[in-house]
Amino acid sequence: MTARSTMPTRRTRAKPRTLSDADYRRLAEFRSVLRQFLAFSETAAHEAGLTPQHHQALLAIRGYAEPSRGLAVGELATLLGIRHHSAVGLVDRLAANGLVRRQEGTADRRRVLVALTPKADALLASLTLTHRDELRRLAPLLRGVLRRL
Repeated sequence: MTARSTMPTRRTRAKPRTLSDADYRRLAEFRSVLRQFLAFSETAAHEAGLTPQHHQALLAIRGYAEPSRGLAVGELATLLGIRHHSAVGLVDRLAANGLVRRQEGTADRRRVLVALTPKADALLASLTLTHRDELRRLAPLLRGVLRRL
């Protein structure tokens, strides 16, 4: 999709849209449920001995890395919405805690790939089960709110 395809054309003018009190209420409910999950996630990460950012990084590596090669630091930065140099620092901290290992890229040796260690796999598996249970608990609330939006 190009940027141009998302812009309104001169021929079609958007009609002014109004919002009702119920619209504001539904959006507030949605944000509340999201915030409940985020608060739960942050607490669970801390209880596991991780920062929320470390947990997100481990999940991104596990979720997006090709098993045989790992995930490039640049890809991790993109997934987490951070700058490359911030991702390098994050990987440094994860490696210092024994949670990731670095390896050179096979095609480009300048490219650094990151993979989880067995320690990180165990931590992440436990956290992911807990998160899945919480999402299943919140699912009816989320479905109801989304249906009303």
